Amino acid sequence: MTGAVRPPGVERRRLLRQQRRRERLRNLWRLLVLLALSGGLGYALLRQGWSLTNPGQVEVVGSRQVGPEQVIQAAELSFPVSLLTLQPRRLAADLTAALPVEQVQVSRLMAPPRLRVVLVDRHAVARAQRVSNHGLEMGYVDRLGNWMSSRQGQNLDATLSSSLLVRGWTPRQRPSLALVLNFRQRLGDDLREIRFEPDGNLWLRSEKLGQVRLGPPDQQLPRRLDVLEHLVKELPTTIKGRQLQSIDLSDPEQPELGVVGGKPPKPAAP
Repeated sequence: MTGAVRPPGVERRRLLRQQRRRERLRNLWRLLVLLALSGGLGYALLRQGWSLTNPGQVEVVGSRQVGPEQVIQAAELSFPVSLLTLQPRRLAADLTAALPVEQVQVSRLMAPPRLRVVLVDRHAVARAQRVSNHGLEMGYVDRLGNWMSSRQGQNLDATLSSSLLVRGWTPRQRPSLALVLNFRQRLGDDLREIRFEPDGNLWLRSEKLGQVRLGPPDQQLPRRLDVLEHLVKELPTTIKGRQLQSIDLSDPEQPELGVVGGKPPKPAAP
């Protein structure tokens, strides 16, 4: 007795199903091999290709004061280190806080692997004092009124020709200080002191003008500085040779002058 013969259509469908299963298995094996190769190459790239192995792979651009050694020290880098573990934004913030720079941009470059740090130098324009948890601290300020520690300005002290001293610096006073520093050239080159008192009043001391009370550093500060600039131009004829001791601009519309030998008439505000 012979077995039943399957119809041609049934046998053909069975062969096609087997062929498709074999093809899926081959594709699965290809995918697994590709993933294994990609993982191995990625691991090798991370371990060898995208790693910093020596300080020569740290590039510092744009600064005359800060070099790779200072950047590496401030960023606390140790070699070897994977580039992927370095966070550019965090590094930029750390470097801005630790180095005498205004701006920092950090980039990770792959070919060849290196860390690129672009800096804009911060320039000290005056010496400064502030009260910290350890007592009176000496440092510097830049043109934007930012505090610079003695360590940050250690390479600037010899080149800083300014005799200006800022007393009573606090972070809250930084915008007002920046405004006065920007106005400095219009007030003359003999400004010797910018002082923030504990009661909130802002004072200037000039060899020609004496003590200048600007009052609280509020929204009227620009107006007070404009009046002071006007007085600087008019005072030689106003005081008629008498020695000027002080100027009170707490009310910019009614400035008061104090001179040796009596008070002159109140000058008109511009």
